[in-house]
Amino acid sequence: MRYTVKKLAQFSGASVRTLHFYDEIGLLRPAAVGANGYRYYGEAELLRLQQIRFYRELGFGLRQIAEIVNAPDFDRLAALKSHRRQLLKRLADTRTLIATIDKTIKHLKGSKHMKTEELFDGFSQEQQARHEQYLVNRYGEGMRKQIAASRNRVKDWGRKEWERSKAEAEAIGKALLGAKQRRLPVHAPEVQKIIERHYRWICQFWTPNRESYTGFAELIVSSELRKPYSAGDPDLPEYTADAIRQYARTQLR
Repeated sequence: MRYTVKKLAQFSGASVRTLHFYDEIGLLRPAAVGANGYRYYGEAELLRLQQIRFYRELGFGLRQIAEIVNAPDFDRLAALKSHRRQLLKRLADTRTLIATIDKTIKHLKGSKHMKTEELFDGFSQEQQARHEQYLVNRYGEGMRKQIAASRNRVKDWGRKEWERSKAEAEAIGKALLGAKQRRLPVHAPEVQKIIERHYRWICQFWTPNRESYTGFAELIVSSELRKPYSAGDPDLPEYTADAIRQYARTQLR
């Protein structure tokens, strides 16, 4: 059975625009293209898309995924077993975090006293380490200095500063979503004003130039950073990235 891109998007959870993008970059080609220009996908493409979705869920960037699934020795069965192991590990970590939440609630209610170290059970530094290593792999060893500088800028932050920064990030995300829903082009002054706000927010942690801010746009599309940007709209990362590229071209050196 063959499926149109619209039908595939409906039951896979990937948007039509995302499927088109995967085709453009050679990550997921349709089995055939009809005379009417419609893309058609078969079982092999569905299984490949499943692999892509698994790797995206596990935090892999699109370039990494392409290298893996395009490798001559790629073994789908072995990959599925690997996904299962990683998801079971994630499930165990999630259960630990839930247990920590339950203990903390009881602690705050006064019904159970927690040891200091128990407050942080389940908080893994592995994810942060993986993200930092991704940046180093993508942009070179010089990125380690920027990571260190970023840590230094926020080393004295307390709860109030983190909550203020989080609220600002959420407000920027809502503004970008609203602009996209109104079909504003990324070069529109209103959209660029939102991106300027985004740039100022980023500058709390590090100060990007034209090249590095453009690189950050790529991370929003192809790395685990995609998740927070796609919460309200699966295509918002691409829209945001395009708007950032426009801002970097016109406002930064």
